[in-house]
Amino acid sequence: MLEPSVIALSADKSKAELRVVPNTHGPVSAEDIHALLTQPSFAMLFPVAPAITKAVTEINALCGQKPGDHELFFAIAERKDGSVGITVSDDKMHASMKITSAWGGKDMTLPDILNMLKSKKIKMGLSKPKIMALMQRLSILPPGESCEGVIACGKPAINGENAVITRKVALARERLLQPQEREDGSVDMRNLGALITVKPNDLLMVKVPATLGTPGFNVHGDVLQQVPGKDKPMEPGPGTSLHPKDPNKLIATLSGQPVENRKGMQVDDMLQIKDVDVRYGHVNFKGSILITGDVHEGMEVKASGDVTVMGFVESASIEAQGDVIVSKGVIGRLIKEQQLSTHIKASGQICAQFVQYSNLEAQGNILVTKQLLHSHTTSGDSITVSDAQSRRGDLVGGIATAAKGIRAIAFGATAGTKTELFCAMHQGELKQQLKDLDDSIKSMVVAGLELEARLRKLPPKTEWQNDAGMIEQVKMMLDQKNQMAAERNKEEMEFTQHQNEVEGYFDNYFIKAEKHIFTNVEIHIGNAFNRTQREHGPCVVKNVNQEVSYDYSNR
Repeated sequence: MLEPSVIALSADKSKAELRVVPNTHGPVSAEDIHALLTQPSFAMLFPVAPAITKAVTEINALCGQKPGDHELFFAIAERKDGSVGITVSDDKMHASMKITSAWGGKDMTLPDILNMLKSKKIKMGLSKPKIMALMQRLSILPPGESCEGVIACGKPAINGENAVITRKVALARERLLQPQEREDGSVDMRNLGALITVKPNDLLMVKVPATLGTPGFNVHGDVLQQVPGKDKPMEPGPGTSLHPKDPNKLIATLSGQPVENRKGMQVDDMLQIKDVDVRYGHVNFKGSILITGDVHEGMEVKASGDVTVMGFVESASIEAQGDVIVSKGVIGRLIKEQQLSTHIKASGQICAQFVQYSNLEAQGNILVTKQLLHSHTTSGDSITVSDAQSRRGDLVGGIATAAKGIRAIAFGATAGTKTELFCAMHQGELKQQLKDLDDSIKSMVVAGLELEARLRKLPPKTEWQNDAGMIEQVKMMLDQKNQMAAERNKEEMEFTQHQNEVEGYFDNYFIKAEKHIFTNVEIHIGNAFNRTQREHGPCVVKNVNQEVSYDYSNR
């Protein structure tokens, strides 16, 4: 063990100096030297590990030898100021501070910390109480110990909410799903209740406008732009208007049948016919049509609104700017290969209880409550073959194509009838739109930089402030800059929305079987293809990494 006298403070009291004679004091160990540093005069100094290691090595090497009679000198400890470190998270939304207590030197003060924050460009979201709490902990820390904590937090941008439009009146198609209940509790599928009509001032729709959202910031003070909510049009159609005191309410101005369109609603005149047959002739009506009976073979019906058929449609043609609702069945036949005798086309939705050997084409949803057999069905939205209770609904044979998803209780048949399903086929188009937007944004960035360069090259304002022509030119350039910035901001928001849709495309659009998928069902989801070789139970079928994947977890 070394005597306390071998260690002393340097003349400037900044270091601890060890003076030993190897033959007198050696051999020594690192523990012997560290024991010297526990004395009150040296306990606050920082041990210099390389110097201590060197001292032990040299003293022990000379111990017992002639050179060991000479005194050796080592600076084994020193005063060391406290330190502060700032760490910023990868997303720049959090900043942490680590303060280390001094070894006999100067501790960090609040001005030191503020200077460090300034050098690291931490300027937003700072919490003075958190900084002071760390300073308080520092005051009681032993030398060299540290305390750490988050001292600044950014504020995430809050995206806007999309506009929501709520319809306040029922539509003709909804009567198909709400047959009247008899007194004994059974359901009468022939009685779909009273015809839905409205009168002037009836409330048709209510809109909750999109919100802008709130921008955020990171700890460096950079603004984080929010994504405003997407607006949704609610424009008055014929027979409707916006409420005079509330533009977010749509009301009827005429009596008639309410019809939903892509931008809002309209109220149509109603033409009521018993049967459309050769005696009545073809029908082309500006408004909505209610056919209380059937549409017979070879007949054509066209309407600018909805077409509601209370009976059957058989080998006929119906075209509507609104919905087509058939309370009973749509019946066709195979004329020759791939040619069917019944054609129904709607800008809105198509709803029926039963469909066979027919062409159905709708920009909106297609809903069949019982069976969709051997038909060619195309929807700009989704296809559903199911009753309201999800107990029955068979899609058998033919080709069903939906821009979004297809849902049925069962696909195909036990006999292995060939059934072709296509959905989510437009991701490539969305990707191209995304690329076009990206190219447009990049070209606007370049144009904006060129405009900025032109503005910077302008002579001093004093040289042209009295030149009307020059003033007008500068004003035009500034207007162009602002207009370009606004357009770029709009396209960047569209880009984000498109990107989200592209990335979540196959998670949102898929095929769902509530009970069965039988053999020989050809499934196309985007570029993924599979033909079923066996029966599958309840499952969701998705495109996963360009392959058809069956998920049975929701049984």
